[in-house]
Amino acid sequence: MMNIMKDISDKLVLVTGGASGIGRLMALDFAQRGGRVAVWDMNAPALKDIEEEAAAKGLFVTGMVCDVSDRAAVARQAKALVEKLGPVDILINNAGIVSGKKLLEIQEEKIIQTINVNVLSLFWTTRAFLPSMMERNSGHIVTIASAAGLIGVKGLSDYCAGKFAAIGFDESLRMELRRAKSKVTTTVVCPYFINTGMFNGVKTRFPLLLPILSSGGAAARIVRAVLKNRKRLIMPRFVYATLLVRLFPPGLIDILADFFGISSAMDEFTGREIPAAASARKGSGGKAGGEE
Repeated sequence: MMNIMKDISDKLVLVTGGASGIGRLMALDFAQRGGRVAVWDMNAPALKDIEEEAAAKGLFVTGMVCDVSDRAAVARQAKALVEKLGPVDILINNAGIVSGKKLLEIQEEKIIQTINVNVLSLFWTTRAFLPSMMERNSGHIVTIASAAGLIGVKGLSDYCAGKFAAIGFDESLRMELRRAKSKVTTTVVCPYFINTGMFNGVKTRFPLLLPILSSGGAAARIVRAVLKNRKRLIMPRFVYATLLVRLFPPGLIDILADFFGISSAMDEFTGREIPAAASARKGSGGKAGGEE
């Protein structure tokens, strides 16, 4: 079945954090394939830009300002979206942020913000749309996690914690749907660093094995994985080795992480500054992005 591309003509696809980065590229790709696409993001000007770009190409993309870490805002915007466009068929949980600081250097407010956006939002958005999917016995929940959800990385304690949680969230949800004999499907995506700007400054020691992924290529692969109903997408393929490495003693894992440059990947991290307006809304400055 993974070789059969499902038809999304006139299906409603919701992409969170979809006004920039791979979220934006995925949104436009889904629209080009005939889907009706809704984008949630905190950046109102960027939402307007993607709407205008889509309209110029004859594509359907509508933007809505929504803070996915705000449970009430998610419930409110979910209700408005369904009333306007009907039930969501594919939910892409893509919104995410990163601080890029060591544990003792991260502000407590930033830790809370990262967990709210990268973890709790998964619950609020999925709980908003899953009941309708189960009633219709049709739908797809996509979780954009990370290779940082498979192995810890120095300088990403809050981010790794969130992405480990995201992988667990997807797996538990998949089990629940399977037990319920539901046709609602799930996909979890675990990419290595992507050059969206979110991880500006990161380095890779072996670019042939662990390349910094291009945003266009990553977005296209994710869309194809969703359309083929793949349960899991890990990229590049070398990252699959981390599943085996988890069986090794911690000391050996640390040595391998040093050798492949995983331990030092964030040494020159600069990230992407969040817009001043967004920083004010969140109540703190720092680095952020949308995978994401």
